[in-house]
Amino acid sequence: MESSETSTCAGPGYASPQAAIKAPREKVVYTICIYTGTGVEKPDYLATIDVDETSSTYGQVIHRTEMPVVGDELHHMGWNACSSCNDDASMSRKYLIIPGVRTTNFYIVDTATDPLKPTLFKTISGDEIKEKTNLSAPHTVHCLGSDIIVSMLGDAEGNAPGGFLHLNKDFEIVGRWEKDITGMNYNYDFWYQPRHNMMVSSEWGAPNTFMPGFDLEDVGKGKYGQSIHFWDFENRSITKTVDLGEEGMIPLEVRGHHDPASSHGYVGATLSSNVFHWYKDDAGEIQLEKVIDVDTIDVKDFPVPMPGLITDILVSMDDKYLYFSNWLHGDLRQYDISDPSNPVLTGQVWIGGMLGKAPVINGRAVEGAPQMIQLSLDGKRLYVTTSLFSTWDNQFYPNMKDAGGVMLIVDCDVENGGMNIREDFLVDFGKEPNGPSRAHETRYPGGDCSSDIWL
Repeated sequence: MESSETSTCAGPGYASPQAAIKAPREKVVYTICIYTGTGVEKPDYLATIDVDETSSTYGQVIHRTEMPVVGDELHHMGWNACSSCNDDASMSRKYLIIPGVRTTNFYIVDTATDPLKPTLFKTISGDEIKEKTNLSAPHTVHCLGSDIIVSMLGDAEGNAPGGFLHLNKDFEIVGRWEKDITGMNYNYDFWYQPRHNMMVSSEWGAPNTFMPGFDLEDVGKGKYGQSIHFWDFENRSITKTVDLGEEGMIPLEVRGHHDPASSHGYVGATLSSNVFHWYKDDAGEIQLEKVIDVDTIDVKDFPVPMPGLITDILVSMDDKYLYFSNWLHGDLRQYDISDPSNPVLTGQVWIGGMLGKAPVINGRAVEGAPQMIQLSLDGKRLYVTTSLFSTWDNQFYPNMKDAGGVMLIVDCDVENGGMNIREDFLVDFGKEPNGPSRAHETRYPGGDCSSDIWL
C-alpha cells in the first residue's frame, strides 16, 4: 500500500445505518496485538493491516504502533467519535482510545494524521484513574455524543463490581458516569439505545478472579456473573436486573440493533453458551427470552461437558444477521435474525478449537479458535482473531504462546446466508519481528458494526 488514503467517513459518523452499509470498502484495519502473557518482554501494540486486495502488501502488517510500557494487556478499544454525533461538525473520528486492562493505562492514538501509521497522541495514567474514580480494568469503550464512557471491571484494588468511567472529548477524566449501581454484582460490556432511554450492561467477574485464569470452582462460589442490567440512560441508574440463572452463566458481549428506533438486542451467555434476546413489548415493558442454545459436548479429559464458550457476538449493520464465536468448540456461526425471536442458523465454519475439526486453516496450524470478530459495514467480510485473554489462552490453548495468533477473513453471503473462509488471506502473528504475539479486537477507520450507535 503506497498511499495514506483509507475509507474513512466524511465526518464523525454516518447519518444512518443505511448510509454506513454503502460506505467505501475498508482498505486497512487496526488490530490490537499483545505480548502480555507470552513471555516476550515487549510492549503490546496496535497493528495496521492491509486488507486491500489490489495492494502488494495485502494481508500483511504494515505498521506497528507500540505502547510505551510492558504488560498493559491491551484488550478492547473504541473511537472518540461515532455516528451518535454525526451532525456535530466539531467532532472527528480521529482517535482510538486503547486501554490496558491490567494497568488501567489509557492510550489515545491518532489514526487520522497518517491512517497507515497511527501515532500515540496522549497517555492517561492508570494510577490517576484509580485515584480519582476508584476504578480499574477497563473494557468496553463507547462514544457518547461528544463524550466517552468506558466500562470498568473493578475498583482500584481489582475487586467487583466496578463501574463506568466518564471522559470528555479532550480525554480528561470527568469522574464516574453512573449515579447508582445498586443491583450490579459485576461489570463487563454495554450497549445504549438512546431513543428508548435504555442502556444494557452485562457481567464477567472481578479482575482478581479472572486475571489469574479460569477456575471452575469459582463459578460455584458465585465469583462470576449471571445477570444483565437495564438502565435508565438519562438518570444513569439501573431500573431492572435479570438473573439469568444456570442458563445465563457469564453473560458477556452485548449488542443492540443498529436501527435507533428498535428496542431489540442480544447478549451471549459465555459459559452456558446461550444467546438471549431482549426487547420492549407493546406496553413498553422489557422482555427477555433465550433464543439460541449451543449444546455441550462430552470430550475425553475435559472435566465437564464442554460448552461452546460464546466469547464474541455482533449484529450486522442492517440488523439481518447475528454472528458469534464458540471459542472452545472452534466454530463461528451466522444466524438470520429477520425475526428477532426466532434466529435461523444460516452459516457455520470451523477454525481450530478443542474438538479437532479444523486444526489447520490455509496451511497454518491454528492454536486457539474463533474469538474476536468484526464485520465490515456492508456485512460481507468478517475479520476473525483467535486470542481471548492471556491467562485463559495459556490455560486452554498453551501452544498459542509459542505459535502466536492468526487473523482470517470469512466471506459472508448477505443475500441468502452462508460463510466461507477466504483462502488467500491469513495474518500469522507467530512471525512478528519481536516474537509471537496474539491478536484480539479489530476496528475500521470508518467505524464498524460493534461501535456505531445512532441517536
